[in-house]
Amino acid sequence: MNRRRFLQSTAAAALLPEITQAAPPATRIIDTHTHFYDPTRPGGVPWPAKGSKLYRTVLPADWLAVASPHGIKETVVVEASLLVEDNQWILNLAAKEKSIVGFVGHLDPGDEFATNLKRFAANPIFRGIRWSGNFLLDEAKHDSVLAGAKLLAEHGLELDLNGGPNYLPHAAKLAADVPELRVLINHLGASGDPQALRPEWKENIRMVAKQPNTFMKVSALVEQVKCEPDQAPRDTAYYLPILDHLWESFGPDRLIYGSNWPVSDKGAPYDVVFKIVDEYFRSKGSEACEKYFWKNSLAAYRWIERN
Repeated sequence: MNRRRFLQSTAAAALLPEITQAAPPATRIIDTHTHFYDPTRPGGVPWPAKGSKLYRTVLPADWLAVASPHGIKETVVVEASLLVEDNQWILNLAAKEKSIVGFVGHLDPGDEFATNLKRFAANPIFRGIRWSGNFLLDEAKHDSVLAGAKLLAEHGLELDLNGGPNYLPHAAKLAADVPELRVLINHLGASGDPQALRPEWKENIRMVAKQPNTFMKVSALVEQVKCEPDQAPRDTAYYLPILDHLWESFGPDRLIYGSNWPVSDKGAPYDVVFKIVDEYFRSKGSEACEKYFWKNSLAAYRWIERN
C-alpha cells in the first residue's frame, strides 16, 4: 500500500459523510452485474470450479437476501458460462423471476453467431453479450469480432467486455468503428488494487472513455484489493484513486452500478460493496446518484420493466 496516498485519500474522504447526508439515497437501484448458476442441475456447470467457495447453488432469492435490505430488487444478470444453451437457462429463470430485468449472455463470434444471436434477441430480457477482451487482441478473430459487433448494434443490443487493461485501446477502436454499439467495460478495466494503480491503466481508461458510446461498470472494487479473503478495506477512502479517476474520465452519465455478486464475496460482503459506492456517488449529489444507480444502466442496457 502507498501509505502517503492512502492518508491523502482518507483526508479527502473526511468530507464524504457530511456531503452524503445532503444527498438522499437513489430512488431506484439496478444491480447490473450478478451471476446465477446451479451446480446440481444435470451436466453441472462449467464455472465455478468444483471445490471453490463459489461452487454452490446461487439463484435470485440468494441475491435478494443480501441486496433487498438496501432497497435493491432488480438486476441485470451477466453470463457465467460459455455454453450456448446456458443462455436459455438464464432466460428460463428470468421468466419466473421478475427481479431479472435484463440478461447479458455469451456467444462466441463465428459461423453460428448470427443464427444464435437472432434466436436469443427475440427474447426482450436478452440485452446483449459479454466477450473476453482477449477476443479483441486476437488478430485471427478481428473480422468475426467486427462483424459480430455490427450485428449487435443492428439488433439494438450492447456489448460487455471483460479482461486486463491491455485490451482497452482495442475496445476504444471497436467503439469508434461501430459508433451505434453501446460498449460496457466490466470490472473497472481490471484496475487492480487502488493503492497500486499502474500508469498504463489510467491512460487506457482515458483512451476508452473518449468514445461517447462507452460505459464503465463500477464493479469488482473489493475483490481486486491485495488482501486476505473477505478482508478488503471497508473505508470508502481506500478506493478514491479508482473512483476519482473514473469520475474524471467518464463523468456522471456513463458510470454504472454493478456488484459482481457472489464473486464480490471474495473481497467483502455485499453490505460493504454497496456502502462504498453509495457513499461516493451520494457525495456527488442527487442527480449523479440517480444516474449511477439506475438511469445510466437504462441508457446502456435498455432493460425492460417487469413490474
